[in-house]
Amino acid sequence: MIPALLRENRAFRTFFAGQAVSLLGDQISMIALPLVAVLVLDASPAEMGYLTTAALLPNLLSLNAGAWIDKRGRRRRTMIAADLGRAALIVSVPVAYWFGALTLEQLYVVGFLSGFLSVLFFVSYGTLFVALVPRERYVDANSLTHGARALSFVLGPSVGGVLVQLLRAPAALVADACSFVVSALALARISPEEPPVEPAERGHLAAGARYIARSPTIRALLGATATINFFNFVFFALFILYANRYLHVGPGLLGVVLGIGAIGGVIGAAAAGRIVRRIGIGPAFVLGCVLFPAPLVLVPLAGGPRWVVLVCLALAEFGSGFGVMILDIAGGTLSAAVVPNRLRARITGAYMVVNYGVRPLGAFLGGVLGTAIGVRPTLWIAAVGAIAGFAWLLPSPVMSLRELPDPDEVGATAG
Repeated sequence: MIPALLRENRAFRTFFAGQAVSLLGDQISMIALPLVAVLVLDASPAEMGYLTTAALLPNLLSLNAGAWIDKRGRRRRTMIAADLGRAALIVSVPVAYWFGALTLEQLYVVGFLSGFLSVLFFVSYGTLFVALVPRERYVDANSLTHGARALSFVLGPSVGGVLVQLLRAPAALVADACSFVVSALALARISPEEPPVEPAERGHLAAGARYIARSPTIRALLGATATINFFNFVFFALFILYANRYLHVGPGLLGVVLGIGAIGGVIGAAAAGRIVRRIGIGPAFVLGCVLFPAPLVLVPLAGGPRWVVLVCLALAEFGSGFGVMILDIAGGTLSAAVVPNRLRARITGAYMVVNYGVRPLGAFLGGVLGTAIGVRPTLWIAAVGAIAGFAWLLPSPVMSLRELPDPDEVGATAG
């Protein structure tokens, strides 16, 4: 049965379809690009950390990007340009490989420039989302978009692993390039009414950061998610290397195991609305902050017979996927409800500077620690550190939020 929001809202339906295809392509690249480095270019643990760092470093520019978007407007056109640019960058990797010219330096450049275009895309995304979806349908719309993301976790690693096995890793990246083109075409077919731009007066650049500093709700969300992200990317920088080189799980089997495990994300997306209605939007977010990182301890615990290793990896992905859907749907809905439209891109940009900006730092630290103390001890540190992120929420208003809150009046005066 087609959800009511997709039946009734043609513009959101078109937008959703494009994003669903793009998310699937992203997950193929998520496994294929690191495997290009590992299998084709024989990357070391430190070089894997550098590659992840290069892709995430542009998030430090998101504050400026948010201010530019709020001043310029035309968010949809910016998103289309970002999609087409990322498609061209990704397809350059298999082209260079086929000509025998692929290097780690090119992967670093592709990762950095693709990351920069992703920043422009995502600081524009929030404003376009609220222009397409009425307030009372925020949870439904977030459940659908994150459900598509969860389904991409199921299909993407499996498809990516099989494509790498059959065609080699660089060729698998063509699928992601095509998915960006599909997303651009979908965005070109809609024309939502975007909120007006705001003139760049004194304090324009820092308005988003001031809002976060004054808003107890968004400040707590940022502290929790940034802590989880930092340690999660310490973990992520070494996970594929650990599974392939230390646990001896081949790319095809690794993709299938992760795809099966990611069913947890699909279940989490489907259950999120029910959980929010049962315990409230704030406690649901807290629950997600615990359930997302906790299962990752199964990865460094994995050992012994091959079937035990595979079960541990699948359960880690299943539990983590369930938790991250609860976290993202509840957190995205809270942000959509609380943040004022006139500051939305700047707040998103300021939020991303910290929340995504810690990711390259975590990835870099993962590479350094993996080399210095070993990969497995580093994974332990990462898993335990990520679990501690929920502590930011304990003294905050988030714990007591049962219903969707009104826009934050304290933060709304920050501009």
